[in-house]
Amino acid sequence: TPPLALKDLNGKAHDLKDYRGQVVMVQFWATYCAPCIKEMPSVERLKTKLAGKPFTILAVNMGENEREVRAFLNKIKVDFTILMDGDAQAIAAWKVFVAPSTFLIDSQGKIRYTLQGGAEWDAPELMQVIVGMTAE
Repeated sequence: TPPLALKDLNGKAHDLKDYRGQVVMVQFWATYCAPCIKEMPSVERLKTKLAGKPFTILAVNMGENEREVRAFLNKIKVDFTILMDGDAQAIAAWKVFVAPSTFLIDSQGKIRYTLQGGAEWDAPELMQVIVGMTAE
């Protein structure tokens, strides 16, 4: 798994290594990406449905600035962690070419599932994959 160490919108540092023992959804997205916007409500629902399970969402913004992202989040209300990749280092390290690109990382820190393009993340088949990973 490539490294991922970025700051959130409040300047707090997050490092993927610190989330060992949890299943982590790492999602690369952008405010101008229609499929990203379409799937965000389902990501928020997924977070709610998995409350109490060892599961975290890290949504990595692809190279935009804080003003753009905050303006977007005023319209689309989400409560998961948004990380800023202003210099596109994470995009390069994770070899992301498509927005959205989503990686599910298991509790040992290994990438177990990759999806390029949008999805309904609280659909039963995807929920089953994630819940299964959190039970390991």
